[in-house]
Order: sequence, then structure tokens, then C-alpha cells
Amino acid sequence: MGQRLQRPGAWFVLPAALLLAVFFTYPLASSLWQSFFATSGGVSTWVGLEQYARLFEDPLIGKSLANAGILLVIQVPLMIGLAVGLAYLLNQSWLRFRSGFRLLTFLPAVTTLVAYAVVFRVMLATDGGAVNQLLALAGVAPIDWLNDEWWARVALIAAITWRWTGYNMVIILAGLQSIPAELYEAARIDGAGRWQVFTRVVIPQLRPVLIFTTVTSTIGALQLFDENWILTEGGPNDATLTPVLYLYKVGFRQFDFGYASAIAWLLVVLTAIIAVIQFRLMREKP
Repeated sequence: MGQRLQRPGAWFVLPAALLLAVFFTYPLASSLWQSFFATSGGVSTWVGLEQYARLFEDPLIGKSLANAGILLVIQVPLMIGLAVGLAYLLNQSWLRFRSGFRLLTFLPAVTTLVAYAVVFRVMLATDGGAVNQLLALAGVAPIDWLNDEWWARVALIAAITWRWTGYNMVIILAGLQSIPAELYEAARIDGAGRWQVFTRVVIPQLRPVLIFTTVTSTIGALQLFDENWILTEGGPNDATLTPVLYLYKVGFRQFDFGYASAIAWLLVVLTAIIAVIQFRLMREKP
């Protein structure tokens, strides 16, 4: 009887399993296999680990990883911090028009990546850009946002933060609303002030949510492509080149798919290692 009941369930699962195999498992295995080959003149030759050895000799790999590291160290904490602050503010009962403010904060998350990146590129144009026009009204000289290495990084961090802060804010807000009111009341009875309630009650209760948002934001930073491709194409002088953008250039401009596959697998391994480290650092201590 049990066997007969399991068969219909297996048939329902089969389409999803086939889709997963065709569009995920096969490409994943294929890219790993391709990373052991080099293509020249349309002929693929087995080279073993040679493509992976190239990773340690390629200065652009180091540059792209360093740029990704800057995003991880600066942009991710900045964005998560802003998301926590906004969520905490928008969760206060005394705030009027909370629904409207929540909607406005979340709106950037529903804009398409290409559209908002194009808007930022127009706004940050050196000549005639809206940002430089506002700076001129304040008596500040125009800034070459997209052609200066330092300012290009600032522009990229600002664009990503604007786009994704609201998304993380909604997730953190859901976590805040799941905290029992009794915990707040107990803390106030014990004489805790607002800051103590925030640090001793809110943040510990948000730990699982913060782990989730931090890990997903880290993965997003390592996989960054759309924004820096549209804003700067990885320039100037590779200042905004990220591993995925470099992978794209190697694969679809140089048609070196074997090396591009090796870069992809390097990124997979690094992402997994960083995610594990973050889980260990942020998990609740016994």
C-alpha cells in the first residue's frame, strides 16, 4: 500500500527533477569538465589542471578578487547596517504613514537592474549629470564619477546600496515583527534603555535573519555583473572589475571557455568558503 501511495508523488516530483538536471546539474558538470580543456582553432585539447594554474599567474584575477573584497568589507556592512536601522525605525508604532515609507524604501528593489544602472550612469555623468549639477549649486567642482578609479568604486557602492537596502530591510522587518512583545516589556521592566533594548534584545533575536541577509548579500557581491558592466564596464583601469565580469570577458570576448569555466569554479569555491566562515562567526555561541 505504501509503495502505491509513493508512486503518484514520484510522478509529481519528476518534472522538477528533470528541469533541475537539465538546467542546473548538467551545465554545472559540463563547466567543470570544460575547465580541463583548452580550445585553439576550434579544437579542444585536454590540459588537466593547467587552466587552474593560470589563475595564480593572472594579475586580473587578483585585481577582480580585490575589488570584490572591497565590496564585501565596505558595501555589505554598510547596506546591512542601513537595512537594520531602517527596519527598526519603520517598525515603531509611533511612526505615521509607516506603510508608505516601507513602500518607498522597497521600491528600488523592484526596479530592473539594467534600468536603474542606466539611470545612475546618466545621473553621474561628468558633464551635465544631475549629481554634478547639484554639487555645482553648493559650490563644489564637478567630480569625474565614472572615469576616476576611486570615485568609480564609490559610485558603484552607492548604486548597489540604493538598489538592495530596501530588499534586505523588508526581510529584517519581518524578523523584527516576529520578536515577542514580552521581551521588550521584560527589558524595560529591568530598566533597559532604548539602546540596551536594541543591542541586548533586538540584535540577538535577529541573528538568524542577519546571517541570511549577510550571506546572500555576500554572494550577490561576488556575483556582481550588471551594475559595473553598465556603469563602467569594469574600468577605469579595472578598478570595478569583478570576477563574474572578468569571466564574461574571457568567455564571450576572448572565447576562452575553458579558462572561463576555471574562473567560475574558483568563484564557487571562494563563495562557499566565505559563506561557511560567516555562518561560523555569526552563529549563536553556546
